[in-house]
Amino acid sequence: MTPKGPVVTGLDLQMAQKVLDSQPFSALVGARITAFGDGAATLEIDSREELRQQNGFLHGGVLAYAADNALTFAAGTTLGPAVLTGGFSIQYLRPATGASLVARAEVVHTGRRQAVARCDLSVVGQDGTETLCAVAQGTVLSATPS
Repeated sequence: MTPKGPVVTGLDLQMAQKVLDSQPFSALVGARITAFGDGAATLEIDSREELRQQNGFLHGGVLAYAADNALTFAAGTTLGPAVLTGGFSIQYLRPATGASLVARAEVVHTGRRQAVARCDLSVVGQDGTETLCAVAQGTVLSATPS
């Protein structure tokens, strides 16, 4: 999908990963950006014991974190690097079990000071099969004074 609004140039995957690496919580969960640009971003997290809840599923907070950051990074490709989450909602569709989590976000609309984006969160099995486990939508605000 092509974002509705301007696409900011000068930002790339390497810079996005540097920003992500500067977030202590992102380092704690082991997040990485695997795609970034043209109104979209993909964030991935390997599943491990410390990220699971008592039933062995990835914790809902891990999914919410992944959605939040993927939405914000996607919006940053159209609003610029200084952005903040205005709010988002997430719907959990099924328990997240698998080798890794993939959060793919894309911008739906960009205005002067805010963007709306949506995100699909899938778990990837050992065989590479992806299963959708949650969906999210959010508003991201430009943190640059006008």
